Amino acid sequence: MQFHEVRFPANLSFGAVGGPERRTDVVTLANGFEERNTPWAHSRRHYDAGMGMRSLDDIEILIAFFEARGGQMHGFRWKDWSDFKSCRPSREVSYEDQVIAMGDGERVSFPLVKNYRSGEQSYGRLIGKPVAGTVRIGVDRDQLQEAVHFAVDVTTGIVSFDEPPNTGAEITAGFEFDVPVRFDTDRIRASVASFQAGEAPDVPVVEVRV
Repeated sequence: MQFHEVRFPANLSFGAVGGPERRTDVVTLANGFEERNTPWAHSRRHYDAGMGMRSLDDIEILIAFFEARGGQMHGFRWKDWSDFKSCRPSREVSYEDQVIAMGDGERVSFPLVKNYRSGEQSYGRLIGKPVAGTVRIGVDRDQLQEAVHFAVDVTTGIVSFDEPPNTGAEITAGFEFDVPVRFDTDRIRASVASFQAGEAPDVPVVEVRV
């Protein structure tokens, strides 16, 4: 996977339009009932970076970033301002935000997970691009210290403990994270509306699996 561990300028992604996409195959039967299936276990996010452009300077930064990524060739990090924390955006990250696993006395490595719940249903999203310095980890409600009790690989989202958590121990985490994406086009079409303002109406970005 050709991926650059660099974040798209956060001030330019602010105001972008986008969110998760699901793929569902719907077959309507002769009796009017439906059969629904999905080939995707996980959603895929799409964004339009052009919605965040505000000036000619913004467009220059966008073009430089686009050229450095080789268009669609290399992936990069993206801050989704509507969903970038293990908790609600208005709250501070806490080590108790998410239950990511239960200890078994043997495993020392666990992926970060964000759980989305509505009613009795839930969806666990693997987090592969946490933001360095934001990860908080706890075991059985005791907060641990990074570099002393555990380490985090910010390129994969894997948390590794110095010692395996005890069997039945609840492992919790809090974190900020980015979305791994790439440009969904090999062309940038910028329109200079005036001397001090420009417009980039269509800069599609799509989530990638890493």
